[in-house]
Amino acid sequence: MKRVVITGIGAVTPLGNNIEATWKDLTNKRSGMAQITKFDPSGLPSRIAGELKKFNPEDYLSKKDILRLDPFIHYAAAAALMACEDAKLGSFKSSSVTRHSSLDSAGVIIGSSRGGISSMEKAMENNMLNKKPFSAYLMSSSTINMAASYISMRLGTKGPALGITTACASGTNAIGEAFRMIRSGETNIAVSGGTDSPICRLALGGYGASGSLSERNDDPEKASRPFDKDRDGFVISEGAGILILEELNHALHRGAMMYAEVGGYGTSSDAFHQTKPDSTGESVAIIKALHDANVLAEEVDYINAHATSTPLGDSEEAKAIKKVFGKRSNDIHVSSCKSMLGHMLGAAGAVEAAVTAISINKGIITPTINLEISDPQCDLNIVTSPINKNIHVAVSNSFGFGGVNAVIVLRKFEG
Repeated sequence: MKRVVITGIGAVTPLGNNIEATWKDLTNKRSGMAQITKFDPSGLPSRIAGELKKFNPEDYLSKKDILRLDPFIHYAAAAALMACEDAKLGSFKSSSVTRHSSLDSAGVIIGSSRGGISSMEKAMENNMLNKKPFSAYLMSSSTINMAASYISMRLGTKGPALGITTACASGTNAIGEAFRMIRSGETNIAVSGGTDSPICRLALGGYGASGSLSERNDDPEKASRPFDKDRDGFVISEGAGILILEELNHALHRGAMMYAEVGGYGTSSDAFHQTKPDSTGESVAIIKALHDANVLAEEVDYINAHATSTPLGDSEEAKAIKKVFGKRSNDIHVSSCKSMLGHMLGAAGAVEAAVTAISINKGIITPTINLEISDPQCDLNIVTSPINKNIHVAVSNSFGFGGVNAVIVLRKFEG
């Protein structure tokens, strides 16, 4: 069976406009949450978010494309171009583009939960309030598959270009399906990950009405508090995370650097409820991923938890981990990037997979911040400060509305 490795990473997040800045702030225990500035959130129950800071799409896209495309595509394109450059597959920022021939047949699989929701909201407001006509590009720029399609156009790839939407599991599902595609021999390289730009009144109002969002508006940096007894919901965020997955021999042949190996992938459905998670379905996905990777529960060193900071979500995930790992749950290190990144929806799992791969490569586990009073229902071995750890096998969990679960297993690359 073909082996698959991660050879490039790109990201734009509330902590930084590249993966290096994001990693630095994660290890420094810095929160990216703040008051919303993109629109006036007055009257909404939650008025905080994880916005990008000083992101300039002109560094990656033409002015024409910026106007015609939703920000979720801007973010995905920026992260994809950074990932390709990180993997030494070319340079795409300047007018003199260079690209590796391997990209000719590459696949592009990008997940998103909300797609162009901010563009659709803006178009409706302009049409109804200001009587402005709809843009001819509104439908194409807001459809979820356009992130993959636009990246394919920019990179000149002729392989599959797929948009995946499984709510908050979208990014992880995209990476998992890319992994399957390479393992089956359909392509040697895939550009995969997730992106979302949901910070608008429609999304904040909708998630707020469902009771999902934190209302700790006076203290945004402490609002995202996974596994804490006083957690009251997630903090919505934006951004993108893109990974370059590559067949091992292909990567070795061109001398690529490898962050980690993708060992296995599992996905499942709770078949339970629209918004309430279920630990049984989640545990099925974890078990499938371990089985796919041919990994025993005893071999897992670290879990990058989904842990959004919702009361029910965190406790159900803790139950799922205990169902799978039993007594070992007290030994396996667990942490949540969302304590600092917030919940990036469809981008969350992809960024967390990227962080997990870097953790394996550097031997450092990023912490969970804001854990002040441990919830007895979440009695796991939760990391609250960065620790040095030789990680051989790690698990990254993603669970979405509708009971969609996606889990990937990453391992240290062994030659």
